[in-house]
Amino acid sequence: MNSDKQSNPSPKNTAMRRQKTGAELREERQKQALKANMARRKAQAKARTGQVNDKTEGQ
Repeated sequence: MNSDKQSNPSPKNTAMRRQKTGAELREERQKQALKANMARRKAQAKARTGQVNDKTEGQ
């Protein structure tokens, strides 16, 4: 009975399967790069804060 529903792909599934354009791929890469950059900057800021706190505690 459910085999009829499974054979007809929903519009949502077909949209996810379509080939991405160059602009979409570039935007996706940029988003990933930005996310990685922000994580790196957060880690650097956290490390700097730890260094500043260590220096001030010793004085």
